[in-house]
Amino acid sequence: MARVYLDWETANNFVVDAFAGVGVPREDAEICAKVLLESDKRGIESHGFNRFKPTYIDRINIGIQNPVTNYEIIKETETTAVVDGHDGMGQVIGYKSMKMAIEKAKKYGMGMVVVRNSCHYGIAGYYTTMATQAGCIGITGTNARPSVAPTFGVEGMFGTNPLTIGIPTDEPFDFNIDCASSITQNGKIEYYERIGEDVHPGTIIDINGNAVEGDAGVALKAIRNGTAALATLGGIGEALGGYKGYGYAVVVELLSAALQDGNYGKMLDGKNEKGENVPYHLGHFFIAIDTDHFLGEELCRKKSGEILRTIRASKKAPGAERIYTAGEKEYLVWLDRKDKGVPITEAVQAEVSGIRDKLGLTQYKFPWE
Repeated sequence: MARVYLDWETANNFVVDAFAGVGVPREDAEICAKVLLESDKRGIESHGFNRFKPTYIDRINIGIQNPVTNYEIIKETETTAVVDGHDGMGQVIGYKSMKMAIEKAKKYGMGMVVVRNSCHYGIAGYYTTMATQAGCIGITGTNARPSVAPTFGVEGMFGTNPLTIGIPTDEPFDFNIDCASSITQNGKIEYYERIGEDVHPGTIIDINGNAVEGDAGVALKAIRNGTAALATLGGIGEALGGYKGYGYAVVVELLSAALQDGNYGKMLDGKNEKGENVPYHLGHFFIAIDTDHFLGEELCRKKSGEILRTIRASKKAPGAERIYTAGEKEYLVWLDRKDKGVPITEAVQAEVSGIRDKLGLTQYKFPWE
């Protein structure tokens, strides 16, 4: 599939203008663009330009996501807060919530903000990076539409539910583990469909308990109509530890709903009883822990870096070139792409051109045209 690189400045300006064109205030649109493009900078293409139109623009246009974010603090203490996002822009809600958690942590040592009634907030690792750049340990998670089955189950009962943690280091990149608690995620299946790649065996289970293989588009439809579900980390059953991913997924589900009285499970399906599209009402949580309230940011960064370098210097498997630690591959992708821009596939090229034409953003001329 032909991929064309779009320079970062043009990509950012276009995303901001496009979001503004569908009613997002420009200040908020700039936040949304930063989160969206950070995904592509890290090589997480399932959450970047690939999802720009279907996940955000389309949802705004059909009325299930509010372009203007009403960020309401329901309850607040020195170290905690409960927020209602009123189905606004998830990136704006996420940014403001982690910013608040960091501010509380800097003053009191730790801060936690929980959110209800939000929308897809992009890559979770953006928010943990906000924390590490401020000298804090950052933790975040979000629930999502029910597409993942519990161990020994075949029905999607909870979302891909990432549990994401960032820890400051003295290296050019901080430690940042950002991944779903499912073995794969909906965005990855959507990406496979776009590039014509089959689903990977053992990642999806059908209603009869069999592993789903073959066409990603067919698998995606089966997940969405309830005849298939994603497996948790460890895969189908218990043999490779699927119960561990199941347990972590439920932790995220609880922290995304229990403290803020939010929706969960099949309440997040995005459909009402008549099958009509409705807001997703997602929940998130954000935790910041200030390292200066322990033995200091400098020591934390130095010690963390030592630990990670020791791990990477350990004995490698035969044929392996190197051992990585979380955040390293994303940093290497950025080094490769920083002068190239965002890689845009043919399918996304058509979507971007279509958005441009529909919104009348005629100042943009794209390299694939």
